[in-house]
Amino acid sequence: GNQWYFGMKAHIGVDEFSGLVHHVHCTAANVADVTVMHTLLHGKEDSVFGDSGYTGADKRGELQDCDAAFFIAARPWTIHAIGNKRERARAQRWE
Repeated sequence: GNQWYFGMKAHIGVDEFSGLVHHVHCTAANVADVTVMHTLLHGKEDSVFGDSGYTGADKRGELQDCDAAFFIAARPWTIHAIGNKRERARAQRWE
């Protein structure tokens, strides 16, 4: 219903190979993930991974100069909308 909470989110940039954290950016919970992705990148990335909250990040102006490959998870309803069961199962495994 109308239940809501105050909250915060921590957006974390982690090195793909070493697992070391290189950036942490805290925001209010109502700030969209995609709007802060550029603060998590150091500029030397080859690839960027994110959950579906980062959908469209590669099209944002702040990241136009980023040459990294973006791997962003699909939104759940996108996968559920796939009519073919075999294709849907493949998409779920990929995620």
